[in-house]
Amino acid sequence: MKYQKLFTPGKIGSLELKNRIVMSAMGVSFAKSTGETSDDMIAYYEERAKNGCGLIITEITRIDDVNGVGTNCQLSLTDAKHIPQMERLVMAVHKHGAKLFPQLHHPGRQTHARLMQGRPPVAPSPIPCGKCKEMPHELTTKECEDIRNAFVKGAVLAQMAGCDGVELHAAHGYLLNQFLSPHTNKRTDKYGGCFSNRMRIMAEIITAIKHMCGREFPISVRISADEFIDGGNALEDSVKIARTLESYGVDAINVSSGTYESGITIIEPNSYPQGWKKHLAATIRKNVKIPVIAVNCIKEPGMAEQLLEEGVCDFTALGRAHLADAAWVKKAKAGDDIAIRKCLGCMYCFGELESGRKCKCAINATLSREREFANWNYNGDERTAVVVGGGPAGMEAARVLAQRKFNVVLFEKTSVLGGQLNAASKPPHKEKIGWLVETMAEELRRLNVDIRLNTEATVEIVKPLGPAVVFVAAGAAPIIPQIPGVDRANVITAEEYLQNGADVGKSVAVIGSGLTGCETAEDLAGKGHKVTLVEMLKKVGPGVNETVLYDVMSRFNKGDTAILTSHRLMDITDQGVVLLDMKATATTVLPVDTVVLAMGVRPRCNVAQPFIDTFDDVILIGDNVKGGRIAEAISDGFSRAFSF
Repeated sequence: MKYQKLFTPGKIGSLELKNRIVMSAMGVSFAKSTGETSDDMIAYYEERAKNGCGLIITEITRIDDVNGVGTNCQLSLTDAKHIPQMERLVMAVHKHGAKLFPQLHHPGRQTHARLMQGRPPVAPSPIPCGKCKEMPHELTTKECEDIRNAFVKGAVLAQMAGCDGVELHAAHGYLLNQFLSPHTNKRTDKYGGCFSNRMRIMAEIITAIKHMCGREFPISVRISADEFIDGGNALEDSVKIARTLESYGVDAINVSSGTYESGITIIEPNSYPQGWKKHLAATIRKNVKIPVIAVNCIKEPGMAEQLLEEGVCDFTALGRAHLADAAWVKKAKAGDDIAIRKCLGCMYCFGELESGRKCKCAINATLSREREFANWNYNGDERTAVVVGGGPAGMEAARVLAQRKFNVVLFEKTSVLGGQLNAASKPPHKEKIGWLVETMAEELRRLNVDIRLNTEATVEIVKPLGPAVVFVAAGAAPIIPQIPGVDRANVITAEEYLQNGADVGKSVAVIGSGLTGCETAEDLAGKGHKVTLVEMLKKVGPGVNETVLYDVMSRFNKGDTAILTSHRLMDITDQGVVLLDMKATATTVLPVDTVVLAMGVRPRCNVAQPFIDTFDDVILIGDNVKGGRIAEAISDGFSRAFSF
């Protein structure tokens, strides 16, 4: 399929763009600790430019080193020392025909003192963020003016470095958004109160940038068209904001939504459909004459094309889609949709950042490691490489080995590829995992990998192939606790329920509240079962991203459900499950018809050992080493196959 609208040239101000695809700003923490662009960051952005992106908007770019730190290793434009490396980034992007805007940013109250050597966050008014929970210092009028000047200085430095324009981040509850919103701006000076006063800092910044950089230097402003919080800006307020910004001379409006306090509407988990907030951008676009850029949770090129056809926006902005597949644009242009590794909405990227690490992607092992994996060793020489297991780790290893010119034979004992991904795709809103299986299988087909389904690999089968290496990716088995009654007919694993549709009774106890347990419980509750989710720890969802957990549990709690934390499974009897209340140190009986075990997995060591005993080079990957998530499986499969 050809996407005509997506690949039509467009303009922002006087700046010509080769297509309508924008890489939206995403914090990735690839910069140097000094705020300068690092070689890793340059490689990351260049890879997306090389694959056809029209406009790249950088991650949040700091304009205040004292009170404006948003993340570790954040890109900065606060000093002339940042120009040389920023210029290198611009040149790397330009040589592929792409354009670049740094996104000038100040977090305001949405940050932490620990990032600023103990200095408190700042804000228009002393109102703590509901998520960050730190009381901000109320900016004085002079301090507001200093921040205004810092934004202007950032734009001047960007222009000196050769950037094609700048974006002002006035969305997502950050400082400029805090001035615009009556929810966070309770000031009584010239920067607060009435609408024009709340807009004043934007007016001053935009006017000064146009004065310093020239009217031909484009400015985009990102806004939250709906903050989705009580007392905040709703769509009708944002229409007025957008029209006012247009009157100040901005060249584009970039439409998003939400604040940290409604964060699920900024970086949506997998349950949110593509285009769910298109009404926001469409309404803004109807009320302004300048171009509208918009994010809309887009995974597939067809959806991006549809939004352009419907007049929702002039430019479609893709965020996590570019993390999941650097070649998204190139593949879309070729109409090769099945080859695109589409974002799962799993929130792994965001969880890594929140943990203080750099951004990573669950399905793209090369993200943040583009330089490390730039030079492939094509030394396979048609030697045979055997992969045991067709789950995500095995499929990824097979792909990489085949690209390295090995003759790859993959054994999968079931009738389909995907391993645990097939069960993981069954709960509500998890169909995107099915997309991943389909894409990975297609990758192997195109590389002529010899896939042997319904064939359990044994030493006797593999030995005649004379493999140079054997990768064992046989996965892990569900943990079955050694307790009385665990072998009863009414006891099943979550995998058996999800994968095989095992029968369950009206009342069900799900034991274990990791992601598999929570999603299994959600699925059961959604089908009308009375479900009790039992967790031994004090809180539900150990190790689960909090946004994903909130999303899943919000649906689970609408059913006939209960949650028991600090309870340990001790016995399964005719009456139900016997649980130890670990706080009261007393047992209780929970009457249920069916018990579903979701207590984690352990490696299938028995599969690997015969191969270890027989062959010289045997490499264990994925769950065969340690039970983990998709991210660990794909990263392990890729890196071990790349380095062998």
